[in-house]
Amino acid sequence: MNLTRAQRYLLSLCSGILLSISFPFTGSITPLVFIGFVPLLFLSEDLEVKPKGGWYLFVHTYFAFLMFNLGTTWWVANSSFVGALLAFVVNTLLMSLTFLLFHLVKKTIRTTWAIWTLLPIWISFEYFHLNWDLSWPWLTLGNFFSIRTSWIQWYEYTGVFGGSIWILVVNIFMFLWIRSRWIKKEKLWNKWLLGTSFSLIIPLLISFLHLPLLTFYKGADFYHVAVVQPNIDPYNEKFALGTSNEQQLQRFFTLAKTIVDSTTDLVVGPETAISQGFIESRLQGLPFYTLIQSEMKKWGSAELLIGASTVELFDTKHSRASVYIPGQRIFYECYNSTLYVPKKGEPSFIHKSKLVPGVEMIPFSNIFPFLEELAIENGGTSGTLGIEKSPKVFKSDTIIAPIVCYESIYGDFISKQVKQGARFLTVITNDGWWGDSPGYKQHFSFSSLRAIENRRWVVRSANTGKSGVFNEFGQIQKETKYWEDAAFKHSIPLLNTMSFYSKHGDYIGDLSVLLLTLIAIFAIVKVILSKKK
Repeated sequence: MNLTRAQRYLLSLCSGILLSISFPFTGSITPLVFIGFVPLLFLSEDLEVKPKGGWYLFVHTYFAFLMFNLGTTWWVANSSFVGALLAFVVNTLLMSLTFLLFHLVKKTIRTTWAIWTLLPIWISFEYFHLNWDLSWPWLTLGNFFSIRTSWIQWYEYTGVFGGSIWILVVNIFMFLWIRSRWIKKEKLWNKWLLGTSFSLIIPLLISFLHLPLLTFYKGADFYHVAVVQPNIDPYNEKFALGTSNEQQLQRFFTLAKTIVDSTTDLVVGPETAISQGFIESRLQGLPFYTLIQSEMKKWGSAELLIGASTVELFDTKHSRASVYIPGQRIFYECYNSTLYVPKKGEPSFIHKSKLVPGVEMIPFSNIFPFLEELAIENGGTSGTLGIEKSPKVFKSDTIIAPIVCYESIYGDFISKQVKQGARFLTVITNDGWWGDSPGYKQHFSFSSLRAIENRRWVVRSANTGKSGVFNEFGQIQKETKYWEDAAFKHSIPLLNTMSFYSKHGDYIGDLSVLLLTLIAIFAIVKVILSKKK
C-alpha cells in the first residue's frame, strides 16, 4: 500500500463517520460498527514502513476519533462547555494514543499475530478509563449494543468489555479479508471470510439461545414500585433562588397521589428531587421532612427512595471535598445523595460515588488543591463533592441498590451492589441538563446493559425524560416521554440468582492488563535482542 495524504484523510473521515452513525441515537445503524475500525487498520499498515509514520497515524486517528466524540456526545456542551471540551479533547487524545501504541507494538514485534494485540491494548484503555479522575466511559465500545439487547445476552458473563472484544475481533477479520481479497488478490472465499462470518454469527446465536420464549417467575416475590417524573427545569426552577424543598416536594407528592395505593411497596423519585442542600443530621427537624412524613402516612405501607443535595459537618478534614469554615472552625462536605425513608426505622443516606469530572469533581485536585478554584458551579454546589468510598445498598425487607445518574454506566460498580444482595436496581437521574438531545436517550438505554449483566430488573426515575423499567433481559417494560410530568406503577420480581459477571465484575479488564504487560515484556526483549545482533 502507498496511500496519498488525501486518501489517508478519507480513511480517517470514513472511520469517524462509521463510528458516529452506528452509536445509539446518533444514527443507531449498529452493524456499521463492525467496519468502523477497518479504515484505521489500513492506515496503520500503510504507515508502518514510512518515516514519521507514527506521527502521521496519530494525526489521522485524532481526526477520526474527534469526529467520533463530537458526533456522538456533542450534547455535553448543552450543560457544560468546559466539561464538553475536556471530554472531547482528552478522550480523543486517549483513543489516539491507544491506537498509536497498538501500531508501535505491531511494528516492533512483527509477528503474524501482532494485529491481535489491539484487543488487550484497547480493552486495557477502556478499563483504565473507568478508574481515574478523568473517567469518561460513555463511549466504551460495548455500549454500542445498548439498543440491540437481543444481540448481547451473553453480557451476563462478560459485561460490556465482551461487546468491545466482539467489535474489535470482527473489525480485524474484516480488515484481513478485505486486504486478502482486494490487495493480495486471493480467493473470495478464504479463511478470513470464514473468520469474519463465525465471529459475527456465533455471538448472535449464543445470545438468541439465552432469550426466553416465555418468562416465568415461579416462586419469586414481587415488589410494587411507583415511579415519579416531576419534570422540573434544572436551569430555571430546580436550583433557582427563592425555591424551597417544600415547593418541589409538593409537586412530587401531587404526582405520586395519582398512582400510589395500598399495594405499593416503594415510591422512587429522581436525583436531587430535594434540591436545596441540608445537613443530614438535622433532617428530621426540617419542615420539608414533616411534609414527607405527613404524605407517607397517606400511602399505607409504601417507603420512599429519592435524590437529595446534602451536607455533612466534620471537626477535621475528611477528604479532598472538605471545605473549612474559619469562623466556626469546622469542615463541611456536599454530596449528591440518595435518601431512603423506610416505614419503620430511621431514614438513611448513601452518597454518590462516581462523580462527573469537571462538574461534580475537579480532576486531580487531591494532588493540586488549587484546581478547586476552577470549579464549575452546577446544581447549587461548587468544587468537588464528597463520595462513598465503596458501593453501598439500602437494607430493609428487601435490599435496594441506589444508582445515581453517572454511576449507571459503571458495570463493575453495580455488580458490587448486587454482590451485597441487591434484588433489583434503581437508577435516579436528572437528564434535563442536556436538552432534547441524544444524551438522555443514550443514558436511558445504558440501563439495559446493567440489567443483562446482573440479571436484575432496573427501575429508573428521571427528573425529566426518560423514566422507565427494564426486565432482566434488558427489554423495556415501561418508558416515559421527554419533558412531561409523569407517574406510573409497575410490579417487578425480586431475583436472587447471581450472574457470572455479578460475581466476578470486570475480570476481562484485569486479564487484558496482564496480557498487555506480557506483550510489553515480549516487545522489550525483542528490541534488546535485535540490538545485540
